[in-house]
Amino acid sequence: MGNRSFGLFLAAASLAATGLVAAVLAAQAGYAGLVAPLRALAEPGIRHAVALSLVTATVSATLAVALAVPVAYGLARYRVPGAAVADLLLDLPVVLSPVALGVSLLLFFRGPAGRWIEAHLVRFVFEVPGIVLAQFVVALALSVRVLKAAFQDVDVRYEQVARFLGCTAWGAFRRVTLPLARRGVVAAYILAWARSVGEFGATVTLAGAVPGKTETVPVAIYLRLADADVTGAVALILLLSGLSLAVLVGVRALGGAR
Repeated sequence: MGNRSFGLFLAAASLAATGLVAAVLAAQAGYAGLVAPLRALAEPGIRHAVALSLVTATVSATLAVALAVPVAYGLARYRVPGAAVADLLLDLPVVLSPVALGVSLLLFFRGPAGRWIEAHLVRFVFEVPGIVLAQFVVALALSVRVLKAAFQDVDVRYEQVARFLGCTAWGAFRRVTLPLARRGVVAAYILAWARSVGEFGATVTLAGAVPGKTETVPVAIYLRLADADVTGAVALILLLSGLSLAVLVGVRALGGAR
């Protein structure tokens, strides 16, 4: 395959992939119209759902990346007994059905440890913290995958030189490794936030679908479809797509500026 034909092949594949996503968005806009999402925002319940989705997704993604950074670094740099098992377990939320994950979380809080947590610390079942927890579990698994690859791409010799020059292990990580892996950190946060804001199965199983309380945008879409309000559901899908695109563009621009 020559250079020209290979370039055409890459262009065709890129156009096919982006065209598919664009066609889906165009179909949504063609069905509900571009004004429908703005009308949906005029409803107090929808505004609450949007605000709840943005807040919980931001909290979940922040917590997930904060925990994933040391976990992924440890998996990427150290070979200790049990690391392979931990790596395998951290992949489970990615392949497990979201509904099954939500049921598993619900069963945990029906056990002795979960009941004690709900009685003495924080209530999760059918409460807003349950939304954050469900989003966090899924976002953590994705963040670890991305960050582990990012840390593996950083040459360990940079850390060794930093240690030779007097840095502690923490200092080498903070001043050398983490800045070199910053694009991976930004990518992990983007994926974690996007996955959290669109999470439905685990969220609705653990936190429920209580309008005005645990109603995120995906839950609001589900409730609209249950009421046979297809136009309203599509309007919310467009609204969610627009919000997600805006945040993703902003986060990517921030990552590029840094």
